[in-house]
Formats: sequence, structure tokens, C-alpha cells
Amino acid sequence: MTDAAKLPTLVFRAGTLELEGLPASMPSPLPERCVLDPRTASFRAPANDYADLLRALRDKKIEFEDRARAYTELTHGPLVSREPRPYQSEALAAWKKARGAGVVVLPTGAGKTHVAVMAIDDKRRSTLVVAPTLDLVRQWHDLLASTFAQPIGIVGGGEHDVRPLTVTTYDSAYLHLENLGNRFGLIVFDECHHLPSATYALAARHAIAPFRLGLTATPERMDGRESLLEDLIGPTVYRRDIVELAGDYLAEYETVHVSVSLSEEERREYEAERAIYRSFITRNAIRMSDPKGWSTFIMLSARSADGRRAMAAYRRQRELAFSAPAKLDYVARLLWEHRQDRALLFTQDNATCYALSKRFLIPAITHQTKIKERSAILRGLADGTYCAVVTSKVLNEGVDVPDANVAIVVSGSGSVREHVQRLGRILRKRDGKFALLYEIVTDQTSESYTSERRRDHAAYNR
Repeated sequence: MTDAAKLPTLVFRAGTLELEGLPASMPSPLPERCVLDPRTASFRAPANDYADLLRALRDKKIEFEDRARAYTELTHGPLVSREPRPYQSEALAAWKKARGAGVVVLPTGAGKTHVAVMAIDDKRRSTLVVAPTLDLVRQWHDLLASTFAQPIGIVGGGEHDVRPLTVTTYDSAYLHLENLGNRFGLIVFDECHHLPSATYALAARHAIAPFRLGLTATPERMDGRESLLEDLIGPTVYRRDIVELAGDYLAEYETVHVSVSLSEEERREYEAERAIYRSFITRNAIRMSDPKGWSTFIMLSARSADGRRAMAAYRRQRELAFSAPAKLDYVARLLWEHRQDRALLFTQDNATCYALSKRFLIPAITHQTKIKERSAILRGLADGTYCAVVTSKVLNEGVDVPDANVAIVVSGSGSVREHVQRLGRILRKRDGKFALLYEIVTDQTSESYTSERRRDHAAYNR
């Protein structure tokens, strides 16, 4: 076939691929998800099947015109480069062997971003970096701008500037990639454990990028949806854990598990409040281990005085466990003991975070803290203005706190990923640095079981 006008044509349309002009009667050589759409008399596939579809057409020697691709080649690589660590080179090689599509799992502080920079340089395609927070978008923007010495686009946070190198949030990516999904040949999903959620997954499915790199320290999710990463990005191509890198590339560390007890009066109140809460969920056949258990409890608790009392009991027994006086007294002891160090205190909720901030006169960082204020607080921690900062969840991932060497987990969820991320915040290597993580748990409460679950990782079993 020589007349280009009669060639089958591949186009990108609203986050999907349309293959027009291929006879519907011919035996389909196409990927399984590329099916005939009777509305347009064309074959349609998810945009993320672009690479597979091209390979299938070329394997069958079917000539076609590719109008889907709108991404470009980068005119030059990085102007600033540094020697990679051996495991970073190994990670890049494994990713390239997998046709440039896969997940790299490295601990916090091990330099995942440098692996991404090497991948961008290797493929030299217009690239989109997707990150979970605006803080991380800012960090990626600054890193790419200083490395590649060219303007870096931002989509999100009130900005919509699309360039060959662009950074965005997951929230913006799933909204905009049905229109922008053909503009990038490489997508880097930072903290890619966020991607398998029902909405964020659309960001991957609406993009044609044949090259995909996922970065995370802990891909596992409590809902088990990490299995979707292989379809959305590619298989896990390389993995190194904290215990493998500690000492050589991460700071040496120790984890200390501390149990505190409730007083007799607090124990009686805890048991009474927990009995009220447990009785309500038992009567209503609510399984809190079920993914919908919490939302069901909230809905039913709002319908009656009995339910509202159960919710109040739930909150009170949590408060007694999370903020036991003996626990806070031990925090005071640790802050004094480590007054010459840089400490991060982690809590499960904002209320506990603000209570600790007020009691110990240390700055608090929550999701309500503005970016400029957050940056100023972290600078104060680095320069010694503050010896400690307390946070709920916003410092769990991504934010660089290289000077912190002590972590105090006052309360948290049962998530292994969250607990490993909190450890990772203090492991960035520095000469002579030794890191300590304290986990303070109120004994014989629901927190004991939560602690057992979240410590189910090699990093806590050395």
C-alpha cells in the first residue's frame, strides 16, 4: 500500500487510541484490549496499550500512520551529572532490560530521584513526573531545573504550563491526561504506590507513554491493589531494602520499641469505652477489617443516640491509647535526652500533633500548614533553631529532612508502608550519623496489635 491517505491511522482521542481504516473483517492481530467500536467503526484501546499495539502492527507488517504520538525528543541531556551508586546503575539497567517499563523499589534516602534523572537522560523523550503532593512537585521542579538547565513545566496548584519536562500531581494527572496523554514519551510515577487507586489509575491508562518508571520505597498497599502496578507501569524490575543499604549508603540505625501502661483509672475508662464501641459494631455486624467497615461505622453511628455514643467511645479509647500520660512523659524524657539532635515526632492525627506542639513548645506541621511556613520550620530544624518538629502524616513521604537523626513514633496506623517511610525520614547518610527510631506503644490496647502489624518488615527485624 503506497497511498498514505489510505493507510490505517492511529489517533489519540480522550485518553484512548483509535485505529481507523483497518478492515473490521480481517483477523485481529491486535492486543486483547483493542476491540472494534461500532460507534466509530474503528478499533479502540486504552492509551497505555500504545507500545503493545505498535509492536503488534509491526509484527504483522501492517503499514499505518501514527498520528497519536505528539511527544518529542529532548534536545540535550543533563548539564549537571554525578556518578551513580552501584545499585542505581543496576536499577537503570534492569529497567532498560524491561523495555523501559517497570517499578524500582529503593529505600527513602537511597536516591530514587537520581534513577529517574538517569532514565530521562537515557530515553531523551519529553517526560512527565507525577508526584503526590505540591511539596514534592516543587522539589522535582527544582531538581529538574538545576539538572537539565531548561524551563520546567508545572500542571497543578493553580498552574498549567506544559513543557517537554513537566511535573504534576496525581490529582492533576488523572484530570488532564485524557487531553495531554500523548504529549509525553516517558512518565515517572514518584511514590507510585498511590497510583492503583481507582481515580489515580486513570492517569496511567490515559497516557500513551511507552516508557514508564515507578519509584517507591514500599509498593505494598493495605487494599492489595499494588498488583495493578504491573499493568499500569510494568513489573517490579529492581528492589533493594533498607537492611541491604544501611551502613554503606544509608545511615546506620536502631529501632527501639517502648511499651507504657495506663494507670488503673485510665485502664478502667479505656475498657469501658472500648466495650461500648465494640458492642455497637458487633450488634450491627460491622467488620472493621473490611475496606468499607470504617465508612459503614460512620454512617450507622450518625443515625441514633446509641450510635453517636459509640463514636464518642471509639474516639475516647483511641485518645487514651494514643495520648496516654505515661507516653507523653516518656516523650518529654526523649526530647531532653536528644536535645542536641534533630528529632521528628510522628502522630496519627492532627489533634495529638497540636497537643504535643503546645505541651513541648515545638513547631507542628500538618496538612493545614502552608508551604512557605513548612519550609521555614524545616530550615529551622536544619540550622538548630528547633531541636524537634511534630507532624501528623505530611512528612511520611517525599519531603527531604536530611538533618533529622531521631524519630519518635507517638502514634500511627497499622500500615507497614507508613512505618517504613517514617524510619526512612532519618536514614539519609551523613558522616558519623547514627539514626534512632523510637516507637512508643500503650500496652494492652488496640495499639499493641497495630504496632505488631506495622513492624512486619525486614527493617524492624534486624
